[in-house]
Amino acid sequence: MNSYTRVYLIRHGQVINSLERAYNGHNDIGLSDLGVSQMGRVAERLQREPVRAVYCSDLIRSGKGAEIIARDHNCVPISDVNLRELNFGLWEGLTFAEIAEQFPGELEKWNGSLVDYTLPEGESVADLRDRVIPTVKDMVTLHRGQTIALVAHGGVNRVILADAMNLSLNNLFSIEQDYGCLNIVDYFQDLAVVKLINGGTQKDV
Repeated sequence: MNSYTRVYLIRHGQVINSLERAYNGHNDIGLSDLGVSQMGRVAERLQREPVRAVYCSDLIRSGKGAEIIARDHNCVPISDVNLRELNFGLWEGLTFAEIAEQFPGELEKWNGSLVDYTLPEGESVADLRDRVIPTVKDMVTLHRGQTIALVAHGGVNRVILADAMNLSLNNLFSIEQDYGCLNIVDYFQDLAVVKLINGGTQKDV
């Protein structure tokens, strides 16, 4: 096979409001102490890997994780707004129960049309895909034959993994992404090979 780009795809660590189980979306929420520790374990796992660049979204929870990983690789994280989590619009900061109460019937509509339903004043999963996948493909092309890390978000990671596996976005939530998890995707010229999904550096907490 031809040369490939290896992407270490990471979900940011636990956030400070994780116990509330709210949809954060574009809300700029920081990492908890546990979240910082989780990212430290990922950094330790990648310490001896030949990571040439570290990418992240422009949200604090992603950027902080990227900073922790980048320290061992003499690079500064590169942030991109296109790597932000799904924009939940009016649902941001709300729990599942609060959404059901304040927007009756809308969760059912979302579940019935997961890919194309546009969240109130937010975006659809199709919109998320359309901004994330071209951004990732540009990274892969830029770093052909190299190894990079990307610290992103649960929804973003699921879209990337689904695209790599040619999986319908209707099955998006069949892919688990725990806080601080590690995925590995090797991008060849004409296909992607997923080597690891939801890797377990976070499992011991």
